[in-house]
Amino acid sequence: MIKGLRISTVWVLDQDRAKEFYTQKLGLEVRTDMTMGEGGMRWLTVGAASQPGVELTLMVPGPPAMDPESADMVRTLVAKGVLGAGVLTTDDVHGDYKRLREAGVEFLQEPQERPYGTEALFRDDSGNWFSFTQPREGSLDESKNWS
Repeated sequence: MIKGLRISTVWVLDQDRAKEFYTQKLGLEVRTDMTMGEGGMRWLTVGAASQPGVELTLMVPGPPAMDPESADMVRTLVAKGVLGAGVLTTDDVHGDYKRLREAGVEFLQEPQERPYGTEALFRDDSGNWFSFTQPREGSLDESKNWS
């Protein structure tokens, strides 16, 4: 039986730059940073201190996960900014929005009220976009705009 999500992949263009972005700007912690075997793939994971059982693996598109042609396509899509990597949550979207902007995070949308909470949108250093959301207490407020 599936018990939950443990690791999710975020495709990045440069692992060193992504490590700096996710830890120094977003405040996540490094969980693993190792090379598998001599000259092997770098396994780099980060996560929120408050959620020890969930990690993002920051992977550069390429072998062994994909062939060179597919890797080029994925890199192009990431750099173009069309891939959404997920939803990151906070208890203070307005305060964290201000702090992250001051740290140099590129926001596509300032915090706005949505049926599910207050949401801002930002891009990572590779081009992936994230919803940054303070979840609403209780049920959906369908009087709020979805877009």
